[in-house]
Amino acid sequence: MESRRVRLGDVIDDYCPRCRLIMNHGVVSLVGDEVKKVRCNTCLWEHQFRRGQLPKSRSKAQAKLFEEVLKGISGSKDSPVPEPKPPEPPPQSAHRRLYTIHRAIGGKSSGKGPKKA
Repeated sequence: MESRRVRLGDVIDDYCPRCRLIMNHGVVSLVGDEVKKVRCNTCLWEHQFRRGQLPKSRSKAQAKLFEEVLKGISGSKDSPVPEPKPPEPPPQSAHRRLYTIHRAIGGKSSGKGPKKA
C-alpha cells in the first residue's frame, strides 16, 4: 500500500524545540512535496520541519569542556597552592563600637534586656 502525499493541515510527528519533545504538528508550509514549516499542536509554535531528529546533546559537550578544565587544574599540582585565609569579620559601625565600649566600662544600660537591681 502506498502512503498518500502530505497536504496542508495534515498532522505529522516532529520534534518541537520549544516543548523539547516529539509531538503532533500540523503542516503549515509545503514546497512541492516537501514539508517546510509545521505548527506544534501543543504549544502552537511554528518552526521549520526537523524530520523528527533530536538535537545534539549539550551534556556531552559540557562534559568534554569540564574534563578539559580538570586536566588544566591537575597539571598545575607542581606549584603549591596557598591555603585560603579564614574570612575576616565585617567591620563594626562607629555606633556599635561606642555601644560596646560603653557597656564594657559599666555605663548606663540601653534599656534592652532585663533590668538589674
